[in-house]
Amino acid sequence: SQVIICFGIAVLLHQYVGFALVALLVEINSIFLHLRQILLMANLVHTTCYRLNSLINLGTYVVFRMATLAWMTRWLFLNRHNVPPAAYAVGTVGMAIMTPMNIILFYRLLRSDFFKCRRDVRQEKEE
Repeated sequence: SQVIICFGIAVLLHQYVGFALVALLVEINSIFLHLRQILLMANLVHTTCYRLNSLINLGTYVVFRMATLAWMTRWLFLNRHNVPPAAYAVGTVGMAIMTPMNIILFYRLLRSDFFKCRRDVRQEKEE
């Protein structure tokens, strides 16, 4: 709902359209997140395709999610005097919601695709 509100402001008021377009860069990473999920559902975790997608997913995550959100947060902070209080509040709340969500998702991706937990190693030894 927060994303819809932020994009709605840009569309309805014809302001901050560039900011909203930059926010759409995040969706580039969604391609690889969804492909990862499809590969998981198809039980293709131990394939080269999955591994390659994991690497591309991680790279696009850093570039198109983390860097974009960091730039947007920085821009909002630096331009806080030029942005009306209501739009600034919506943008700040949006960044405050999206940033922790993306950090948690990044941690979960790293943990599941790159850091084998001890339980998985134990299970492989038992088999």
